[in-house]
Amino acid sequence: MRDQEPGSGHPERRLTTKEAAELLGVKPETVYAYVSRGQLGSRRVPGGRGSTFDAQEVETLARRNRRESNGTPGTGAEQSVRTRLTLIDQDRYYYRGVDATELAARHSYEEVAEWLWTGRMRTGATFTAPPASVEAARRAVGALPEHTGPTDRLRVAAIAAAVADPLRFDLSQDAVLGAARTLIPTLVAALPAKLPAHRDGGSLAQRLWGRLSWQPAAEAPLHVLDTALALLVDHDLAASTLAVRVAASARAHAYAAVTAGLGVIEGPLHGAASGLAHRLVLEVLDQGSAGPVIAEELRAGRRIPGLGHRLYTQEDPRARALFALLEEIPEAAPALAAARDIVATAARHTPLHANVDLALAVLTASCGMEASAGETVFAVARTAGWIAHALEEYGERPLRMRPSGLYVGPKPPRPLPE
Repeated sequence: MRDQEPGSGHPERRLTTKEAAELLGVKPETVYAYVSRGQLGSRRVPGGRGSTFDAQEVETLARRNRRESNGTPGTGAEQSVRTRLTLIDQDRYYYRGVDATELAARHSYEEVAEWLWTGRMRTGATFTAPPASVEAARRAVGALPEHTGPTDRLRVAAIAAAVADPLRFDLSQDAVLGAARTLIPTLVAALPAKLPAHRDGGSLAQRLWGRLSWQPAAEAPLHVLDTALALLVDHDLAASTLAVRVAASARAHAYAAVTAGLGVIEGPLHGAASGLAHRLVLEVLDQGSAGPVIAEELRAGRRIPGLGHRLYTQEDPRARALFALLEEIPEAAPALAAARDIVATAARHTPLHANVDLALAVLTASCGMEASAGETVFAVARTAGWIAHALEEYGERPLRMRPSGLYVGPKPPRPLPE
């Protein structure tokens, strides 16, 4: 059957419940279970009792179920969450339907964040932190031990900023967006400054640079940093993003949802991966060749950082965009050559391509930044994406992120322990 989206001006193919069930390979009642979980949208038939479903949405869910099920019916559906934010398809990714690499090439991090949040482009958008929020965050972060890592500092700063905002429990879109526009610059302002004369004015990338490098910000490297922030805003349902959506599903406020994401991103397989790649690049520069360094990694049975991504068959498009910009910076040439040596040497063992962690490592290693700088860039950038996902989740049924456990323990009843 065919239907038309009200006000769209063009036809949209709709499926009956029976047709959707056949396409998904499930019973009709399971189709409605997908609707209740927020995995499918439905529309009542005018004057009738049945519902119709968007054919493209059903086909997307069917493909995802087949991809994730690994041959076991029903195991993939619970891992799918409807979103209008980011699509990853055929080694490219899109923010609200727009190529993300092209968007990042033409717009600042703040503008890209606004696009992801609202679907509207706010040219010249800037984020400003209120003094009370910055003061609370700096005081809390300043009390931490000197060896504290960047993600710990950001997490504490987010909690302090939340306490300073008495309206944080307002989950309306305007309130959440207002909190986001102040939280992100607050997180940056709470980090210790590297440059003594650093000020908190300018773009977010300019402010963040002074927290990452002891070198003054030249125009070209600063542009790379701003582009990196925009490229990293979101990447579908990464582990940290899923944690944010679970928190938002329980109606945690935006600050708490971001804190949940920061707790997950600290892992070595997520946000901290760029730090491992940074150290690898420095070791290759020190050795003069990637051969012995890669050999030692393989001998120790370690995964080579900065290579491979489960969502891309070729080079990570984020890495490709950053490498192209880094080629224009003479100071980045040695680290860039080391990265290419790593890719070429590792290719003899396994055909893996560079990912964004390796590109971040070239940026941080060539601009006087510490190994943890990439983790900071990743966390600050992704905060905007977490806010976007929290906003989406606030519009869904509360507590829908509640999978059932598959109990594999001793069969009850058992006697009380002695």
